[in-house]
Amino acid sequence: MSVRELVVLGTASQAPTRHRNHNGYLLRWDGEGLLFDPGEGTQRQMLYAGVAATDITRVCVTHFHGDHCLGLPGIIQRLSLDRVAHEVTAYFPASGQDFFDRLHYASAFHEAAVLREHPLDGPAVHVELPSFTLEARRLSHPVESYGYRLTEPDARRMLPEALAAHGVAGPDVGRLQRDGTVEVDGRTVTLDQVSEPRRGQRFAFIMDTRNCDAVAELAEGTDMLVCESTFLTADADLAQAHGHMTAGEAGATAREAGARLLVLTHFSQRYTDPNAFLADARKEFDGEITVAADLDRVPVPKRR
Repeated sequence: MSVRELVVLGTASQAPTRHRNHNGYLLRWDGEGLLFDPGEGTQRQMLYAGVAATDITRVCVTHFHGDHCLGLPGIIQRLSLDRVAHEVTAYFPASGQDFFDRLHYASAFHEAAVLREHPLDGPAVHVELPSFTLEARRLSHPVESYGYRLTEPDARRMLPEALAAHGVAGPDVGRLQRDGTVEVDGRTVTLDQVSEPRRGQRFAFIMDTRNCDAVAELAEGTDMLVCESTFLTADADLAQAHGHMTAGEAGATAREAGARLLVLTHFSQRYTDPNAFLADARKEFDGEITVAADLDRVPVPKRR
C-alpha cells in the first residue's frame, strides 16, 4: 500500500531548543522519500523517527542558512555508509554551490553512494519526474531561498459498477485505460462512460520567506501546505525585517490558496507555547491545522 506522509524531524528555527531540533522533514510519497532542509542533528532524529538513509531519494534544500543545511554532511556520508544503491538527487539554489560543495566534502569519507546535483536558477524551475512534477520558486529572504511544490498529474478513477454495467472486464479494462475506447459485444465503450476525473494531489513546502507572490503560487490548491511561522502576528515587524512569515500570514495563505491541511513549523525560540501559533493561524484559516512537533508523522489528507 502506498504511503504519503510527512515525518517531522525538527521544527526549530535559528537555534534548537530542549524540545525542538533544527529543521528536517521527510516526505514519504509512495516509493519516493524527499528530505527537506536537513539541519544539524537530522541524522540522529532519523533514528528516533524510524527513517533510514535508504528511504531518501531526493534532498531539497531551500537555502544555505545553517538551520536548514548543517545536517547535510551527516546525511551525505550516511548514504555511503549504508551503501544506498539508488541515486539520490540534491536540489539547492545554484548561488549556494560553494556552500553545497563544502558541506558535501566537510570531512574525509569513502563516497560509495551516487549523489546527483540539480542546482536551481531563475525565478521558477520545473522538474518532470515519473510520478509527479517538482516545482521550485524563488522566495523573499535575505539570502536566495526557494520553496518547493509537488504536483501529481490528474488521472481517472475507474468505476466498478459502470464497468460491470457496460460489460467491461479482465484485459479489456487495461485496453480501455490505454486506448480510451474498447469494443464489447459490438458496442464501443469509452473511458468517460466508466470512469471519473481523479485530481492529482499537491504538496508545498515553504520556508524562510516574507509573504510574496511565489508563496501564493506554491500554496495554490494544496492538500498539504507546510509553511514557516517563525513569528506571531504581534511581532510582524520582526518577521518582515528578518525575511519571515507569521503564523497569521501562514493561515491567510492557506485560506486564500484553498489548502486542505496547514502544517505550521520553524518556530522562533522566543516562544514557548505552541498553542499560540495555532490561535494566531486560526484567526485566518478555519480548515485543518497541525502545529508540528518533532517526530510527528502527519498523513497527507486522503483524496476527496
